[in-house]
Amino acid sequence: MIITKIELEKNYCLSVFAEDGRVGLFDVSPYLKSEAFAELINVDNFTKIKNFKYFIEWDCGADLSADTIEAEWTIA
Repeated sequence: MIITKIELEKNYCLSVFAEDGRVGLFDVSPYLKSEAFAELINVDNFTKIKNFKYFIEWDCGADLSADTIEAEWTIA
């Protein structure tokens, strides 16, 4: 999957737009228990997200691959 756009949603969720036209909702909250994602509990840090097409990454270094997102998202 190639990610074309990401939109922040409530409760640590992301709307993820794929190149093939699919749109899904991905819940990041289960990852916040992990040390790598702990800084994202602060909403200011959560909003600092970048799209690199095959993965997304936050300024703190936490990242998720497009494959992980695709495996766990809910298609809108």
